[in-house]
Amino acid sequence: MKVNINGESKTILAVWVEDNQVKLIDQRKIPEKIEIYSAKNSDDIYYAIKNMVVRGAPAIGVAAAYGLSIALKNKEDMDKAVKTIASSRPTAYDLFKAIDFMKANNFSESAARRYALEITERSKKIGEYGNTLIQPNDHLLTHCNAGALAVVDWGTALAPMRIAHDAGKNIFVFVDETRPRLQGAKLTAWELQQEGIDYSIIADNAAGYFMKNKEINLAIVGADRIAANGDFANKIGTYEKAVLAKVNNIPFYVAAPGSTFDFSLKSGDGIPIEERGEDEVLIVNNSSIGPAESHARNPAFDVTPHEYVTAFITEYGIFRPEELKKLQKLIHEDLFMR
Repeated sequence: MKVNINGESKTILAVWVEDNQVKLIDQRKIPEKIEIYSAKNSDDIYYAIKNMVVRGAPAIGVAAAYGLSIALKNKEDMDKAVKTIASSRPTAYDLFKAIDFMKANNFSESAARRYALEITERSKKIGEYGNTLIQPNDHLLTHCNAGALAVVDWGTALAPMRIAHDAGKNIFVFVDETRPRLQGAKLTAWELQQEGIDYSIIADNAAGYFMKNKEINLAIVGADRIAANGDFANKIGTYEKAVLAKVNNIPFYVAAPGSTFDFSLKSGDGIPIEERGEDEVLIVNNSSIGPAESHARNPAFDVTPHEYVTAFITEYGIFRPEELKKLQKLIHEDLFMR
């Protein structure tokens, strides 16, 4: 991804390995500053995933893969390392896909590097397919962050936007702020700014206004886990955006690699939903926003039923929910995905 550091444009990844450590852009510090977190063992990787130093399903998977390769080099108890990393967050399927991949390849660093490279290249293909859906001067909506930070490079939902921008399509992006952690306002807006893509941050409850006023042509979001029938989990608030898009006849697309599809689940009812601490809702900039002794509920994700999805943008092409059996066959035939 393109990053401007002290007035100098650089290209860096969100996750990589250097000096026997996993290096991660600390996403908690963006946009104020770019700070690198160094993970030296499986416990550090657990902390990074659990506390959202790294987030976004594909990037979590890559961090886990690299973490397991470092654990092997450190001669850690690999059963314990696997259990530790697997326990970090429950919803993102890429985490478990990456762990299975590393188990099958003896936890080697070369396997981890291959996994990271594959995910990056597949994300670019998602961008190329998604670009075909974007017309010149389109106004798009996205929710949360499904950019390079969430994938390592390119992104999922943001990959089509990057390619459309590079093709001179003059797009504009409405960025949902994404309460409570503000991944849209902090991360997606930052990525779009770095790439020179025109955007506006909007409050989460403003999307319907712009849809009704016909200022949004299509919506593209990412996903953390997709069931066999096309129900999918994504950042909390995605469901209501999908419903609004349906009511306003706006195409609603989900961009995700094959590693995010969990065909063992018949529907979204089986997707585990992480509930995070209440302070994320109750405290903003170190100040309480509710009456003293208030409590909050804080589901990190919601599940959008497949009937609200126009199509899934994948590295294999674009598939409507009723075509997912065809996609499942392609994924099954893909040796990397086994």
